[in-house]
Amino acid sequence: MLSAFTAGETAAGHESTFYPSFYPQELRIETVDAGSAAARLRGGSLHAYVGGDPFAGGALAAGVGSVPSLGSYLVVTVNPASGSSAGAKTRCARITRVVRGLAATKTGYTFHPYPVTPHDADYLQHGDLVEAAKEKYRANSGRDSSAPRLRVRADGALARSLVRPRWQPAGKDWDVTVEEVDAAALMASRRASLNGWLGPPWIKAGWFHAYLLLAGAVSDESARRPIDATYQRLVTGGYSGMVERLNLERRLVSLLTAGCERAVAGYTVKREAFNSDYSAGVENIAADSVTGFNSPVFIRTVKLKDFPWNGWLRVGIERRASAAWNPVAGFTDAPGSLIWAAMGDPAFLPAPHSAGWIPNRVTSTLTTPGSAPASIQMPEDALMPEPGSGSVRPVGPGKTAKAKVVYRVLMSAFHDGTRMSVADLIYPFIFSYRWGAKGAATGEEYDPVIDESTALAREWLAGLRVLGVETVVKSFGEDLTFTYEVPVVEVYLTHVSSNPEEVASVVPPWSAVPWHVTVLMEEAVRRGLGAFSADEARRRGAPWLDLARGRALDESLAPLVEEFRAQGYVPGALARFATADEARHRWAALKRFYDTNGHFLVTNGPYRLEKWSSDSVTLQVFRDPSYPLGVGSFDRYAIPRRAYASKIVDRGDRLEILADVEKVMRFQRSYEVAREPLRAASAADEAHDVPVCRYVIVGPGRGVIAEGVAQRSDGGAFIVDLKGRLGPGRYTVMIALDRHRVGGGA
Repeated sequence: MLSAFTAGETAAGHESTFYPSFYPQELRIETVDAGSAAARLRGGSLHAYVGGDPFAGGALAAGVGSVPSLGSYLVVTVNPASGSSAGAKTRCARITRVVRGLAATKTGYTFHPYPVTPHDADYLQHGDLVEAAKEKYRANSGRDSSAPRLRVRADGALARSLVRPRWQPAGKDWDVTVEEVDAAALMASRRASLNGWLGPPWIKAGWFHAYLLLAGAVSDESARRPIDATYQRLVTGGYSGMVERLNLERRLVSLLTAGCERAVAGYTVKREAFNSDYSAGVENIAADSVTGFNSPVFIRTVKLKDFPWNGWLRVGIERRASAAWNPVAGFTDAPGSLIWAAMGDPAFLPAPHSAGWIPNRVTSTLTTPGSAPASIQMPEDALMPEPGSGSVRPVGPGKTAKAKVVYRVLMSAFHDGTRMSVADLIYPFIFSYRWGAKGAATGEEYDPVIDESTALAREWLAGLRVLGVETVVKSFGEDLTFTYEVPVVEVYLTHVSSNPEEVASVVPPWSAVPWHVTVLMEEAVRRGLGAFSADEARRRGAPWLDLARGRALDESLAPLVEEFRAQGYVPGALARFATADEARHRWAALKRFYDTNGHFLVTNGPYRLEKWSSDSVTLQVFRDPSYPLGVGSFDRYAIPRRAYASKIVDRGDRLEILADVEKVMRFQRSYEVAREPLRAASAADEAHDVPVCRYVIVGPGRGVIAEGVAQRSDGGAFIVDLKGRLGPGRYTVMIALDRHRVGGGA
């Protein structure tokens, strides 16, 4: 919470040295078909197009640039209803024939017969398995004339262009299907997004994508048991260190592919276009490796060339927004995801080019007992919500945890002018236990989608405790000072993993929506005025809860807000964190906001909802001085730069790796990326300018025996020390030079 804001006198025309929020002052998202998008990008009336390629893979127009991201997987599936496909040997023979046939026709996709791709941050530890898979499908690639004819069904345009006509079935019966699986949609199918929580922590990991792609096709119970056991060890931290974790990831993928029910033949790359014109274009663009422009990081970096600190950003998207706008179980379509990326402000953001997480509104410190099975003693006054009611109770004596995370929370004002408090940080925990605990909750206070999206948080949470509030003063020059109150919250966890960011992202004390708006939504659902999720809306025969476009709902909620203001209403579970006077102030502020703006969609994010129609949404920047992040906060993620191993020298007891790095050479409003050798370390080097050299060593038994980060020598080379670490045998050393240090991506 911003407790004070002071600024000395400044001369007329001087810019503030701190500019809250991000570059554009207005963001307009419009429904635009691909053909119109191409013309508007050329004409300068559209700055970026989200989700598809308006130039259909052809040459880009002058003044138009593009960014790549993982598009889709090309998947081959054996028909489970085919009697001849019952045995693994038969299935593998059929998969092999089809994948080899696809390998000979590579147009439109990249042949890559392994589910972890170079777009995944954990690709490094699978490198030898990738090469083995490619070699398997290269071998004996000639046609076996004695093999029976395969009936291959092609699902989708890409598959139809690749499947040989003589393979395609004449009737309805088929042996194998070739199809595309959209990578972003695959990830979205398991993404949890509730208010300010995002997850699961491994949502962008290649091994997790492999599980989502392939596990559903495994029908044999004896084959499924070890898959599920390995998966559970990965998601609960059931391993002793990073080497064991990497071996579990490799084992999971091997188990998923062993039975040949389904296989990945390759992947496509999605291309999204933007206006790069010298004057009318945009620059400083960051995009996610899987979701591309439809990501929080894009909104936080992009800026207009003609308006470096402001401007009107125009973004096109192919489909009209259809999902309801509520921050609990809404915003589920592509337009909704983009809108929420601008309005919501999660505790952690997914790192654009790794499987890790960027601290956004919290910082964290992880404490573990040091060695398993040791545990951390929890304080008796740590709190835990009760399933069903959400009421918080002390955990009492003798309780332990596997990990403790201490969070420092960067609070700010909400769009309705109210200030964040500890109550806002605690209420998401209360809410998840009230609405997500099946069996304990009543029928009116349970939603399966909330249950699923909060299951991991509830499984990991052991307790929490508010330690206090720190005062932080930030000075931006002699004449501008900000004073913030920063709550410090301990969260105790039942599980831990080898990645501190991963652990911290599971259940942070944070909310992008004020507790009083969440309470208002709950009351609407209790009274049958709506339902949080689309599935539950269908089951209840109620509208899908929409805080902006549901005019009838808003008109029903307005008198309820006034009723709560008069009562000073605070939910019983929150009584220890908020007073009736505070509640009256909040309900009154919400009523004023509704009277002015015509909706109840209040957040503390960098943009607020201004107006909307069936084909467009306009968001205005929220430059409140309490917002703790300013223009340029995420600039280091724009213009991704790579590093390359230019030479590897085997010294017997060590490997010396010489590297080239990319550097950005700017020329007014344009830039070029130049590749040059990495020089010896100097005091002027910034941390994000020097790559990290990660390595994985695979032993003769094809298991990982060591991993780590190579040390950098005084001369600039990276050193992988092998002395005394390897016995007799053949070893594979895999390295990756990482320019994206957050999250450990390769």
